Amino acid sequence: MQGKIMLRRILRSKQFMMGLLLVLVLCFIAVFADQLAPHDPNEYHPDARLQAPEWFERGREGYILGTDSTGRDILSRMIIGAKSSMKVALLSTFLSLALGTVLGIIAGFRGGILDIIIMRATEVSMAVPTMTLGVVIMAIFGTSIVNLLIVMVISFWMNFARVARNEVMSIRNREFVQASRALGATSAHIMFTQILPNVTTSLIICTSNCFGSVILVESTLSYLYLGVQLPTASWGNMIAAGKDFLAIAPWTVIVPGIALMIAVMGFNFLGDGLRDVLDPKQTR
Repeated sequence: MQGKIMLRRILRSKQFMMGLLLVLVLCFIAVFADQLAPHDPNEYHPDARLQAPEWFERGREGYILGTDSTGRDILSRMIIGAKSSMKVALLSTFLSLALGTVLGIIAGFRGGILDIIIMRATEVSMAVPTMTLGVVIMAIFGTSIVNLLIVMVISFWMNFARVARNEVMSIRNREFVQASRALGATSAHIMFTQILPNVTTSLIICTSNCFGSVILVESTLSYLYLGVQLPTASWGNMIAAGKDFLAIAPWTVIVPGIALMIAVMGFNFLGDGLRDVLDPKQTR
């Protein structure tokens, strides 16, 4: 019966269906990027610089979405850019999820001085602009994927921590928790085997929304050449490389810009749809 109710909610949520479709397409492109790219994304063709989109006049052999200022195929770089963005988003989001969830559960369950310290740390993290943090870290330690991940985790872990803490505080005094304490269960056992499963719904929704935000931040940092470094393709550095040719070759900016917009929109739709589907207050 519960499964039928969930299926009805899923089919009724247009946002969820649209977001799921966009995210699945994006994941498919990211996983099979090397096979889908019609050309070598880093191969220069000086004789084909800023060539306009040929669409499908020459099939996969042509430049379907045109070329950039060095003659590289825009479509191939856009596809590889999806792989780069998804890789960074996946690692950043799940590292932030792991750190934020553990600290949030500890803060909500333990309370006291631990709660104060962790919550003040979240407020400090939220007060530091992501772009400023990115510039400082990259200036001190250099540009690399590891440093990019550090920037992302510092910028997003507190979202999961606050969600987990608030959920834990609402259930930490319920009967099943008190019963476990009376039976002698350790705090770690209660937190991560009994309380954690009860906060997963909110964390799933937060994770989906975080994916879109991470992709946007990564593209912004890459636009400033502080994220994914050339010659590796990223939507952000593609836009940065094409901005000087916007008047004569707008496809160099429009194509990666549309890809970025669709990716962020897909994860935002999915997050809002999950909220509708998983909300126990939804009518049947």
